[in-house]
Amino acid sequence: MRRGLLSDYFVGVGAKRLAAVDADASSSNQHEVTGSRPLLRILGDRDRKQPRGGEDTRFFATYIWLGAEQEALTEEARLSWYDSRRNDTTRSAEWRLYYQTNAVTEMMRPGDTLFVARTPQDHLFFIVVPDGSTMQNQLIWLFGLDEQPGLVFEPREIGTDTDAELDFVARYILDELGIEPEEPEADRLDSIIERFGLEFPKTRLFSQLARSSMPEISAADDPDLALVAWMDREEQLFRRLERRIVAARIGDGFRGSDGADVDGFLSFSLSVQNRRKARAGQALENHLEAVFEAQGIRYVRGAETENRNRPDFLFPGQPQYRDPLFPEARLTMLGAKSTLKDRWRQVLSEAVRVPEKHLLTLEPAISENQTEEMQVKKLQLVLPRRLHNTYRLTQQAWLMDLAGFIAVVRSRQDS
Repeated sequence: MRRGLLSDYFVGVGAKRLAAVDADASSSNQHEVTGSRPLLRILGDRDRKQPRGGEDTRFFATYIWLGAEQEALTEEARLSWYDSRRNDTTRSAEWRLYYQTNAVTEMMRPGDTLFVARTPQDHLFFIVVPDGSTMQNQLIWLFGLDEQPGLVFEPREIGTDTDAELDFVARYILDELGIEPEEPEADRLDSIIERFGLEFPKTRLFSQLARSSMPEISAADDPDLALVAWMDREEQLFRRLERRIVAARIGDGFRGSDGADVDGFLSFSLSVQNRRKARAGQALENHLEAVFEAQGIRYVRGAETENRNRPDFLFPGQPQYRDPLFPEARLTMLGAKSTLKDRWRQVLSEAVRVPEKHLLTLEPAISENQTEEMQVKKLQLVLPRRLHNTYRLTQQAWLMDLAGFIAVVRSRQDS
């Protein structure tokens, strides 16, 4: 199925590490980002200045700050872009990016990374992320930039020769930015989910539908490819059905006896977000279960261990885990989380008899600080092979793919 392209959403991007003069109000009152001349390739050479009684030519911009889990801010404001020496013919041009103070810019700190991205509609994204963070790694990978941006903007134009298809990984990152890619083949997706009308089916049924719509995919032959393909297809189908259900609900309106039903609207919006998160985790477990079935692996899903903990998958099963005579070296547990953030530590106490634990995720480009801590805690990260290249080379040698994990489990079960 054809997917969208990165150039559908961005024509160019620049990234730099913020200096004190860029981000620290005590160091500068100018609210300007320095070293901006390289941005000419992205923002052009037309003055986009603060208006003085005439037309407002400034860029409309979305300011975004992304920190750790649940730490995100978004503001809509303006950005000015101009040559401060345009009227001085004796000096070379000095282009400046002038930002408005808002909740996002107040969170900026020297050393953070700034991404300035321009859309085909001339809208700018002003994205700030902490240095060394997972989100920094993800954006660097998405835009194809150098791993460590310097104090001068590194620009990159996004065109036909540098474009990339919006696969599962890219769409995940865009979703973090609040961008929901459109489906080029929406009609085909609608035909698959037509029978559900305006009701969500049970997640297990939806997962089965996603797999059955891709008969060419074999988990027995390539478990890594199968898991990503199935998850990608289920996400496509879910978002299309969700769009139809949400559109119908909005069409009905949110009216109460006293006017607008604000509480009803907020409750509905929250339920949409919560459903997305819950169904993603359930879908991942459903498709992993299908992979293990196709591979002939013995497992149990959600078995209880100590203190009422329930690891997502236990190998070979609960009776063996509870048998004190069964060798611990032949036991394996696997946690499954579609995204990690800081939640990976939850799996460390889920199976005391398994000293080295495994955790599968679909989150790309997790920071080195996080993966180094996982190694210290004896937690092995498992990712579909497709996601390995989003990580730095220093991390990739340690990562395990799904086929490798299955080989470990099979060797323990066959011994």
